[in-house]
Amino acid sequence: MCGEPKTRAILTAPAHWFGDAKLETTVKKHLLALLGMALVALAPHSLAQSPVPEIPFDSVPDFLKLPPDMNLGEAAGVAVNSKGHVFVFTRSNSASGPAYAATAAQLLEFDRTGKFIREIGKGLYAWSYAHAIRFDKDDNLWAIDKGSDMIVRFNPEGHVTMVFGRKKEASEKAEPWEKVNPPLPPIPGQFRQPTDVAWDADGNIYISDGYVNSRVAKFDKNGDWVTSIGEPGRTKLGEINTAHSIAADAKGNIYVADRGNRRIQVIDPKTNKFVREIRIDVPVPPDAHPWMGAQPAGDAGLMQGGAPWAICITPGPTQYLYAADAFPGRVYKLTLDGKVVGWLGKTGHQLKQFGWIHEIACPSENELYVGELLNWRIQKLILHP
Repeated sequence: MCGEPKTRAILTAPAHWFGDAKLETTVKKHLLALLGMALVALAPHSLAQSPVPEIPFDSVPDFLKLPPDMNLGEAAGVAVNSKGHVFVFTRSNSASGPAYAATAAQLLEFDRTGKFIREIGKGLYAWSYAHAIRFDKDDNLWAIDKGSDMIVRFNPEGHVTMVFGRKKEASEKAEPWEKVNPPLPPIPGQFRQPTDVAWDADGNIYISDGYVNSRVAKFDKNGDWVTSIGEPGRTKLGEINTAHSIAADAKGNIYVADRGNRRIQVIDPKTNKFVREIRIDVPVPPDAHPWMGAQPAGDAGLMQGGAPWAICITPGPTQYLYAADAFPGRVYKLTLDGKVVGWLGKTGHQLKQFGWIHEIACPSENELYVGELLNWRIQKLILHP
């Protein structure tokens, strides 16, 4: 502020400069008011220019202890239950499968130290191509299989208690869904490559239906149909281009990772309408590189910085939203109103680097579990903000 030295000189000037005590008081009051107005005017600009801080963190080496004869495939899903047990939905076990593709889905349980406990749903009819897993408030485990178009709920004992969707029958023409333009309307009672699940405060179920339909399917807590929310599109609120991940806050607001549109959209559960969007605009470092290949140029679609692949929301009185992108391969920490308060990580093959984080579990603010597609692993991250 070019006038600051002069202003300070007047404010600290001796009384005889003014010749009148009342005049001195009046002049100084006006100058203080003007100075305050200038600071207020500059404050937003200053905040906008502040860089988002990097969050220091550690990754626990060799966290998962697999049996000698087992390897993870692409770690598509990860979730943590109330006991601290870690569950992994991995694209493994590719020896058999449906008519048009080999099976790539196994659901594995580990204790809080990473020791292997069991496989759940071994050989399940719904297993085709693992995508995501989530726990509800009652410790039921929900598995979303993109290949079979099915969502399966397991009770804590590991038995199936609810099913949504139905895969194509091998006795008929069974082949993967194809994306066409313009998109086909959703078919009642079916999904086309679903991706994730969340619940509002009343227990209503929200399934992101995901790659082809680009919508959110809502059911009540009993599994009965309620409505379809959103439609394919690239611009307006409520238009979706791949609903890839979904989460809910304590008030029941539903956050949808609209990956292809590089934003997170928020649904009001009372109106079933999208009410706002969140965008992550943290500059990409000039030396950033993808996991493999040349740096993306221009509008690189899914490889845009801030395009949300995975989201989760922490529990507790103060909740935070975590989101991950594929390039430059970072995890972002946000307040629920969309302010980015920190970031961590980058792409790569080493510990504390990431290869396409596909799902995040965040049982607490500073403890995260990330499942990576390209590095075939789960990392347990301890943040030191």
